[in-house]
Amino acid sequence: MHTPKLYRADERAKIIEFLRKNEFAILATYDGEKPTASHLLVEVVEAGERLLIYSHMSRANPQWKLFETNAEVLVIFHGPHTYISPTWYNHVNVPTWNYQAVHVYGKARIVEGYAEVYPILDRLVDRHEAASHYKLGSLPQDFVTKEINGVVAFQIEAARIEANYKLSQNRDDEDYRNIVAQLDMRADDMSHEVAEAMRRNRPLP
Repeated sequence: MHTPKLYRADERAKIIEFLRKNEFAILATYDGEKPTASHLLVEVVEAGERLLIYSHMSRANPQWKLFETNAEVLVIFHGPHTYISPTWYNHVNVPTWNYQAVHVYGKARIVEGYAEVYPILDRLVDRHEAASHYKLGSLPQDFVTKEINGVVAFQIEAARIEANYKLSQNRDDEDYRNIVAQLDMRADDMSHEVAEAMRRNRPLP
């Protein structure tokens, strides 16, 4: 990913927080002729110094068959993004787009066996159904087994991470403050999230 130095993020704890907040990611691979991508829910886990990404896909999705031949796969995490109008600057300029994105590269390993796959799915259900009574352990055993047999679970160990947070870092305080104010006045949630990210990135009085 092209990441100008001005927009590069390096703080590991904040990057991991971003990954966990934006866990519906894109998994990209290459089949020898063309790129292939799937949109998947993932789980980001720290294991000491290691950063692991767990996920699963339908066994009917042929992408998992590329894991063995792909020396490296790419997982793309995308955060809030929005249009920035040049009318918000104190000088003549062009339109642009503010966004946050993180690319994680690593080798994918298929997780096999009921005993290994069950905890991956169980953690996802527990996290997203925390406010309800729905639990994987409360479902009929034959139903759970059938569903697990229908998916392929996998783990990716991060080999390298690229974080690009383009949040108007190249603007002076006056323009920066006005961009945030203009985004706050918009009606959509995405603009508000970008404004909040800008406030965290450069606190202004």
